[in-house]
Amino acid sequence: MEVVNGVLFHAIGASSASLCYTPEKKVKGWSWQTYWLAQAFVCWLLLPLLVAVITIPDLMLVLKEAPTAPMWQSYLLGMGYGVGGTAFGMAIRYVGFSLTYAIAVGISCVLGTLLPPFISGELGHILSGNGAGYLMSGVGLGAAGIAVCGLAGRSKEKDIEKAVQQSSSSFSLSKGLPLCLLAGVLSALYGYALSVGQPIADVAALHGAGNLQGNVIYIFANSGAFVTTALYCIYLHRKHKTIGEYSSNQGHSLTTNYLMAAITGLLWYGQFFFYGLGHTRMGKFAFSSWAIHMILLVLLSTVTGLLLKEWKQSSTKTIRLLSVAIMILIVAVLLLTEGNRIGATG
Repeated sequence: MEVVNGVLFHAIGASSASLCYTPEKKVKGWSWQTYWLAQAFVCWLLLPLLVAVITIPDLMLVLKEAPTAPMWQSYLLGMGYGVGGTAFGMAIRYVGFSLTYAIAVGISCVLGTLLPPFISGELGHILSGNGAGYLMSGVGLGAAGIAVCGLAGRSKEKDIEKAVQQSSSSFSLSKGLPLCLLAGVLSALYGYALSVGQPIADVAALHGAGNLQGNVIYIFANSGAFVTTALYCIYLHRKHKTIGEYSSNQGHSLTTNYLMAAITGLLWYGQFFFYGLGHTRMGKFAFSSWAIHMILLVLLSTVTGLLLKEWKQSSTKTIRLLSVAIMILIVAVLLLTEGNRIGATG
């Protein structure tokens, strides 16, 4: 039952992530870098510190007793994840959201799941355990479902281009593909950042943090991501002379913009908060949390898009392809859940 509860918490986190970009539609008069840095401050810096203070008993004592090496490792890996997020945003410019999602998230799903046990030398032992077959089938099927979902998304984009009789002149696979690969590899580092930061969480658990123990890791992993994100946004501010947008309210409401950025950051951080609650309940195969999260993120983002009628101009062929992708993703989640259940009881 704990495993099922863990998957449900992962689903709540993925739902939060699938909605995090919707407030951006209400932002007016801000460049991308202004909005992105404002929400990143909330998600990567403010909330990790605030939530850790609230949920981790004796936080200062925990940080004093915890080993230093995992702190630095988690922080540096978080910096790599921040670079991956920037590459993700740049890739969208050249190959579109759907293909970027399919390639980058697909790579992150597999690599972020298998990298921690591989580096620790435990992968072989894990694969020989009860439920491992279900687990690996779920990971593989999940990656395939993400790829099919990306193909459906690309088909949707072509349908829309055809409907408005225009082509995507900025599309460039030669520029976008390397960025997608970079984004996928570096985004997978976040899952590893959480894994290497576990010794910090273990100390928090000794002080009574319980299932909220993972919140202490986000202080380091998320702040690392904030540093690289902030550096890139500041570079864009200097290049385009947009730093004044934080205080200028010409033709728009600053209050609304800051509120939307805060909501975005809150929703984005929400995925990590519930990820931690889910991860602590996965038992023997806890490393599969990253795959479950990634698959549910794509699945629920797709469902969100359907509810927001983003697919209304799609052809019958595209909808059929999307339906196949959704079914594959659902089966992948069920396989991962069953594999974890068997592992927990075996």
